[in-house]
Amino acid sequence: MAKDILAAAEVLYNASKYKTACDPIRSIIGDSDVDKAYKVQWENVQKRMADGEVIVGKKIGLTSFAVQKQLGVDQPDYGVLYASTQVDNNGKLNYADLMQPKAEAEIAFVMSTDLVGDITMDSLVEAIDYAVVSIEIVGSRVADWNIRITDTIADNASASHFVLGDTQVQLDDLDLVNCTMHMTRNGETCSEGTGKACMDNPLNAALWLAQVMAQQGQPLRKGEILLSGALGPMVAIEQGDQFTATIEGLGSVGVIIK
Repeated sequence: MAKDILAAAEVLYNASKYKTACDPIRSIIGDSDVDKAYKVQWENVQKRMADGEVIVGKKIGLTSFAVQKQLGVDQPDYGVLYASTQVDNNGKLNYADLMQPKAEAEIAFVMSTDLVGDITMDSLVEAIDYAVVSIEIVGSRVADWNIRITDTIADNASASHFVLGDTQVQLDDLDLVNCTMHMTRNGETCSEGTGKACMDNPLNAALWLAQVMAQQGQPLRKGEILLSGALGPMVAIEQGDQFTATIEGLGSVGVIIK
């Protein structure tokens, strides 16, 4: 493994371990080498698995076309979800475990089968067991969220924690494009949007990921959780905040930051 990849991975691993934000990783690997950034991410995935972590799914980031333009890219990115980062619905999460956290409401898909081969929208839909409402808590190991595309990819797509709702809904019973999202912080509206905000349809983001993972020989697996991308603006989190997100047709999900 190239020295710069190992060096960048170590910086991010230590930033996460010691909860001390680091300088941008692009100073080590450059600001445009996406392949190298994913190698940094994978190096730390392997480290965390060696530490006992279990992968339970994937998350998709940069699903807003406006944010893609801001970072100078024409596609989303992805990161890994760990079992240890899932929070019970309406459960509590320690603020001390977070780094520069923000909350966003999303639709999560759960796979009913492995997704391999030549993947189409039809085969993707067939392979999805159900959808649930979710809150993703993103975070950055890079100080002041001073990120470009290689920073966020290397930093596991700025993943932190996630919460899933309890209502499991079949795709046929949802309007994934026009469904409305409403999120509150301490009882006050803080973010709103629709399914269309996620690449015009959350399934477009899911299809992108499924095809990329299959091409890389790491296909989405039965039972895996897929966070498909935000339906509205991210909202900064402070200690003591309580968030509730409701998506039309999927019910609500909540989390308390203690």
